[in-house]
Amino acid sequence: MRTDRTETPIATAEDPRWARIVARDQSADGAFWYSVATTGVYCRPSCPSRGARPENVTIHATLAAARATGARPCRRCNPDGASTREQSAARVAAACRTIAAAERPPSLAALAAAAGLSPGYFHRLFKAETGLTPRAYAAAHRAGRVRNQLAEGASVTEAIYGAGYGSNGRFYAEATGLLGMTPGRYRAGGTDETLRFAIAQSSLGAILVASSDTGVAAILLGDDPDALARDLQDRFPRARLVGGDAAYEALVATVVGFVEAPGTGLALPLDIRGTAFQQRVWQALRAIPAGRTASYTEIAARIGAPNAVRAVAGACAANALAVAIPCHRVVRNDGGLSGYRWGVARKRALLDREAQQAEG
Repeated sequence: MRTDRTETPIATAEDPRWARIVARDQSADGAFWYSVATTGVYCRPSCPSRGARPENVTIHATLAAARATGARPCRRCNPDGASTREQSAARVAAACRTIAAAERPPSLAALAAAAGLSPGYFHRLFKAETGLTPRAYAAAHRAGRVRNQLAEGASVTEAIYGAGYGSNGRFYAEATGLLGMTPGRYRAGGTDETLRFAIAQSSLGAILVASSDTGVAAILLGDDPDALARDLQDRFPRARLVGGDAAYEALVATVVGFVEAPGTGLALPLDIRGTAFQQRVWQALRAIPAGRTASYTEIAARIGAPNAVRAVAGACAANALAVAIPCHRVVRNDGGLSGYRWGVARKRALLDREAQQAEG
């Protein structure tokens, strides 16, 4: 087998990519390949074959370089085709399309059979890719269909059966959790909902706090109070927005004090609205201790969806309860500060305050 003369020689055991080969790291697939002199094959990093000795391995930056050695492609990991991760993603994507097109949620057995997998393995694979079980994904999709039909003017009954619910009773049992309010109020765009709100100032700029009868529904940060008020109106376009009275001003003062010292905790009820996946992410964020951080990858792993890193980032961006749901505690894998809905400078300030409180 010819050696690859197009790459800078480096002892394989000293190459940082070698550790990823030993770990059979699926996330490294497509980033590099390796060839084995003793077997005459080239592989992807996640290859499940018996491990080779580093002195017999050459790591290649491109697939073309691996092929140029004269080695043949490994039959077990199929380095010329789709990776195991890509195949898994394709199976889950096909299942998602099946769920979306079905009038009634398909059974787990039917979805697994279509994917050519056992029900147990398919269930684990689907959850790892989407962050939800097939059943929860189907429920979320049906809820989305209900929301769309109600927004388009359909009656509640039409929306219920149009989304595939077999009975009114089952839908109404889930309705408040799915819509955040009763179906009738949702159809009216929240017309009957009253939100009290007030805007205050803090060392981080303006703070808007809004509450429903359930609890605090929004904590928004920014530089322009008018922009925060418009943001609230956009979120609840038909709700009745009422300025807070003296008692509500006291609640806002509590929130401001919490923002100034986030490590103390906020002892107020929250009205948390979001999809099933967002709720799981936000619950994981609230479990991060003050003064500590976690990466998007770590959060994805904690909720049992290791491949849903981008979806985790999307859930963080959708958070409307600044500091109370501490998305500021989520950082990049290298520890760097990534984007923050209310500005990276505020994110840094919040983390610094929590660190100081933890040290004190």
